[in-house]
Amino acid sequence: MIVLDTNILLDLWVFRDPAVRPLEQALQASRLHWLATPAMRDELARVLSYPNIAARLATGPGDAAGVLQAFDRHAQMVDAVAPAGITCADPDDQKFIDLAVQHQAWLLSKDNAILIMRKQLLTLGVKAQCATEFIV
Repeated sequence: MIVLDTNILLDLWVFRDPAVRPLEQALQASRLHWLATPAMRDELARVLSYPNIAARLATGPGDAAGVLQAFDRHAQMVDAVAPAGITCADPDDQKFIDLAVQHQAWLLSKDNAILIMRKQLLTLGVKAQCATEFIV
């Protein structure tokens, strides 16, 4: 199981970052069991409307609706979970940590507030890493 933060999704479906190509291939081939919550989808929808993201979408091959359709196609939606008992410095990232801890899932992020918690998360059964370290 894996939890993907919003910046990873932007790299996948907005910026088309080659560094996350292996992740995209794994999702397309259903080799990953990606967990998400409604709050995570809501955050993605909100971020897609930011002016710099909307401008990027306007010049690319896709649009916000297509990104959300990709989310819906690949993510298994689960209910929000109880707090994990550890607190992230960035409150917006807490939902990713809580879900990963609850399900003992791999947490893929490039957010420093999450990545600096690697050792603490590992003691809770969660491997947190950035996309450039992703290997299926």
